[in-house]
Amino acid sequence: MAESHFPEPEGDVADAEALNADQLGFMCGIEVHQQLATGKLHSRQPGDLYDVTIETLPEDWPRFSRRLRAARGEGGKIDIAARFETQRNRSFEYVQSPNSGLIELDEQPPLCHDESALDIALTTSALLDAKPVSLLQTMRKTVVDGSNTSGFQRTTLISTGGILQTSSEPVGISVLCLEEDSARKLDTFATELGECVIYNLDRLGLPLIEIATEPDVKTPEHAKETSIALGRTLRQTRRVRRGLGSIRQDLNVSIACGDRIEIKGCQDLDWIPRIIKLEMARQLHFYRLANTLRNQLSLPNLPSDRRLDDEKIEAHVREMVAQALPLELIDVTDKFANCDSKMVVNGLQKSYTMLALPLPGLAGKIGTKQLDAKGSQLPRLGRELAGAAKLAGVKGVFHSDELPAYGIENNNIESVRKALKLSDEDGFVLCLAPLWQAKLALESVLLRARVAWHRIPQEVRNVVIKKGAPADGTTTPMRPLPGGARMYPETDIPTQIIASQKWQSIVDNLPMTDAQRHKRMNQYDVSTDQKEQILARELDDTFVEYLDGLPAKAWAAVLLENDTVDPRLSSLVLSVKEAGEITREAINDVIAHYHGQMPESSDIIAYAEQHGLKPANESELSDIIAAVVAERLEFVKERGMGAIGPLMGVVMQQAGAADGKAVSALLRQAIQDATK
Repeated sequence: MAESHFPEPEGDVADAEALNADQLGFMCGIEVHQQLATGKLHSRQPGDLYDVTIETLPEDWPRFSRRLRAARGEGGKIDIAARFETQRNRSFEYVQSPNSGLIELDEQPPLCHDESALDIALTTSALLDAKPVSLLQTMRKTVVDGSNTSGFQRTTLISTGGILQTSSEPVGISVLCLEEDSARKLDTFATELGECVIYNLDRLGLPLIEIATEPDVKTPEHAKETSIALGRTLRQTRRVRRGLGSIRQDLNVSIACGDRIEIKGCQDLDWIPRIIKLEMARQLHFYRLANTLRNQLSLPNLPSDRRLDDEKIEAHVREMVAQALPLELIDVTDKFANCDSKMVVNGLQKSYTMLALPLPGLAGKIGTKQLDAKGSQLPRLGRELAGAAKLAGVKGVFHSDELPAYGIENNNIESVRKALKLSDEDGFVLCLAPLWQAKLALESVLLRARVAWHRIPQEVRNVVIKKGAPADGTTTPMRPLPGGARMYPETDIPTQIIASQKWQSIVDNLPMTDAQRHKRMNQYDVSTDQKEQILARELDDTFVEYLDGLPAKAWAAVLLENDTVDPRLSSLVLSVKEAGEITREAINDVIAHYHGQMPESSDIIAYAEQHGLKPANESELSDIIAAVVAERLEFVKERGMGAIGPLMGVVMQQAGAADGKAVSALLRQAIQDATK
């Protein structure tokens, strides 16, 4: 056997911040999924998203119920993640939003790629110096969690082999794909036969660019830098969606003594280093626990480098652990007849069964809740067992290391231990649920418990979210890590050649860089704050296109105050103001009145006359100002130019519709004349 490249891992699991990435053999790659600002990828439906919840769903939106089953991939095998989802016995209800039709319902074949979405994907490929494939072959990626009505997601490889420049060092780009986004989950509720999940179809089919990096990320902090650089590159196209949920990062993390874990739900980039460090600590903890448990059964230790695993040894360990931890489920409902726990009482009133699973040799190894110095939960086997149970649809389980608790008393525990014939070294897990669900949950718990003697399982995990933000940076299991078996060709979409002329046209017309955009904005007479806001909100192209002789500062102000309005309307209203037909103060009111319309200048002028929004002429203003200054001459002489503020309100009240800038200039001159 070759000598391990990595020594025995060092570090304190309770101090994730101090873990040494190099010493632990840290590896990390990032996947980013970015929604594009186009219509849907394969249906030509608009890309609208509807701000609805399960409580506010319109009653006239149709609903459809489905069950999904896993299909075999191109190699004839059913993917492990698909098989897992099938075992969960879930049903699905789909809400048909106004922007979803027969294709979203999987009742009609898909159309070819949206051309705009394909152009954006190719443009991003060019920005990353990636090499486009010569032929687009759409693939079906098996997804049976209900988020796709068809049971698969359509994905097309666009390019490979790019380079992303980060502030530290370059990161290789493995692949760039164009794919469909999934439906949005609205609610989950329990039925007698299993969970039912309700999805909204408004997001289903939106085009996503998926970019996967090589495992070139060197440190947790570098992962954050890489995510920022990926987002910046995508936004450079100015054709991607902005806002919460429009871009999603997945982290692929491992250390030498652990294995690859895909972490989803990393919305807040500032949390990425912390999430990764906690995953490193989790993998280190379970490597050490595995060797502790192996020693109990006189089994060979795991190597400190997963590349040195011996399959014969691991097969022998699996056999021994299966014998040590058999599947033995025992009904102990009667042991809780007099239990005062509210959870137990409520469950028994629903005729739930309290099922018990013995875990020989695991007393004290399941663990109890403890926090590190930063308030994050330390890794423990009990949390992994609970996560496995929750995937079966139960809210949780009780395990022996944490009891007595939750209203379960010592007498209940002793009754269970006696019924299970346990020694002091043995642990157990309890599940209170409908019998079929309790069995499924505890079978999942047993399988995860057996894995504790091995390296951590490859799986997809989700960041624990609380009130819209990471709770503490820890994660929970979602499903096994999918493999290549879930991919097979899409037969309804013909292949498409990427002609060299098309690629050259993309390369010759790349969007401006950030530096070029800053340089362009520096040419205009706008304030520094206006420039930065326009660039940050990606309004600079609009600013330049519709400036058209308008005062730059005024146009910048109007654009920033009305950035959700058609810029043609905003620029037209400003031009009418510059012609002296409406007051400066009336601009936003006029824009709001015509929002969604495109009037003529004459319409705006007529509206201003009708509503008293035309500015008073200069001679009328001069007379009003002269009268105001004369009435308050002593105050003016006392305060000098300090009288401008108080008198502005008086003049504006008497003048009615008036341009504040013109009033200020005339008032300043009148005060100067009065105080000579």
